[in-house]
Amino acid sequence: MNRNSEKYLILISKIIFFYCTFYVIMKILAIFQGAWVAPSLVLAIPYLAFAIAGAYMVKTDNYSWIYVIAGVILISVVRYYEKIWMLQLHNYFN
Repeated sequence: MNRNSEKYLILISKIIFFYCTFYVIMKILAIFQGAWVAPSLVLAIPYLAFAIAGAYMVKTDNYSWIYVIAGVILISVVRYYEKIWMLQLHNYFN
């Protein structure tokens, strides 16, 4: 892998890691402000898994394009369907 490609891999991996961490923190804060607990936690689980994997990658300084591709797909899909899934999960748990 050339040097530019490696720089982009590291940069995008860290962006996904920070975004996932931020999303989990925001969902927890939203719960304390009155958001639905179960749907918020369920939607935060994939982000939590990616944040943990990202923290491991940053700590070991070992990055992967698979993490980047899967992270972009996860973020895109969950953000696109978030409102629908929140309502469906709320109705399911209540």
